Amino acid sequence: MAVRKIILYAEHKLALRERSKTVPLINQKVLQLIRDLKDSLEAHSDGVGLAAPQINIHKRVVVVCPGDDVSGKWQAGPPVALVNPEIVEASDERRDFDGCLSFPGLFGETTRPHYLRVTGLDEDGKPFDRVYEGFNAVVIHHEIDHLDGVLFIDRIESLRDLYTIRENERGEMVRMPVTE
Repeated sequence: MAVRKIILYAEHKLALRERSKTVPLINQKVLQLIRDLKDSLEAHSDGVGLAAPQINIHKRVVVVCPGDDVSGKWQAGPPVALVNPEIVEASDERRDFDGCLSFPGLFGETTRPHYLRVTGLDEDGKPFDRVYEGFNAVVIHHEIDHLDGVLFIDRIESLRDLYTIRENERGEMVRMPVTE
């Protein structure tokens, strides 16, 4: 298991802002990158996606955990690699939850598409053309943003949209605005 250190924004601002390069072909090095991303994501149980720039490798590769609604709550599925993902259609923009492993403990409300059509290569090098909807589209959009050096904080409209989650005096988990 090759767990890679996830780089944090405060320490690696420039690395997270760098645009990633296209992967020319799926070779052993790319397959190892995909394994590293999957292992690193699985080691961070609160994450549902990870982009190569977050482990300081600037290739257009992401791993995401598309999920389903189970009893009214979204549940992540197994990790899937997307190589050279490209958004070819996006619509149904809405505000939704956002967070990032590179910003531990910081969350926000961002506006992102809830419908995406994405093309690219799977980890076997086969082309795909897939539609993602709902929170799956939000997750995919967030990870593709990383490949272009765009961070979720760039999509925050107001400081009031940023928050942390803490336990209150009754033991309940509540949102705490970062402006307080």
